Amino acid sequence: MKLLFIGDVVGKSGRLALSQRLGRLVDRHNIDLVIANGENAAAGFGVTPDTVREMLDAGVDVITTGNHVWDKKEVLSCIDKEERLLRPANYPAGAPGRGCGVYTTPGGIEVAVLNLEGRVFMHNLDCPFRAADRLLEELQRRTPVILVDFHAEATSEKVALGYHLDGRVSAVVGTHTHVQTADERVLPGGTAFITDVGMTGSRDGVIGIHKELALERFLTQMPVRFEVCKKDPVLCGVVITINEESGRALEICRVQEALE
Repeated sequence: MKLLFIGDVVGKSGRLALSQRLGRLVDRHNIDLVIANGENAAAGFGVTPDTVREMLDAGVDVITTGNHVWDKKEVLSCIDKEERLLRPANYPAGAPGRGCGVYTTPGGIEVAVLNLEGRVFMHNLDCPFRAADRLLEELQRRTPVILVDFHAEATSEKVALGYHLDGRVSAVVGTHTHVQTADERVLPGGTAFITDVGMTGSRDGVIGIHKELALERFLTQMPVRFEVCKKDPVLCGVVITINEESGRALEICRVQEALE
């Protein structure tokens, strides 16, 4: 079977790239399930019920998030109701929403998706390593096909989690930094890994933000209101081939689809 994971969808340009290129990718690679990180889908920061619906209507089956999940208060009206919308599982007890779920492909294969957030240069959340250990006990009873979205800043933390979960999950894919890395591989235990899947949004800016605003912030160190750039959108993702009986990954390939 094949999973398509799409990197951080940023603002309107990212949603446009998603709607115009997702169907083509699904058909070309015979994709069974589509997962996308949508934490920046609403004007670059957070998600809303409308952006969630737009991504699902475009063909996304599961939406993961990260540190910006609470940026738009509107998300609170849907995050408990929409089972296809996840937030990091290592938020403390009492946080709304869910951090993992099991979803069925059109072919009847169950796929577990686990969303985690890193702690290095990020929020002081519960340990993502121990949260994964705890939740995998339940998920592995349902299905051997498990994908982990690790939304983290430090490459070292992402690589460490990949090795920590090697042989226990089908894939560990990194998100958050918006720059696609070239280290995709299948680890010795059969877990597909990439440090960062990249961004689905404008390549004309600085990780999706207008470059002039980003430069002003760096040059002056003054507060600047960021705005999402709209030019030259691209969809970044990875296609992961998995043996559905064992859950072992067979291959992971990067994809980039620019709008013409």
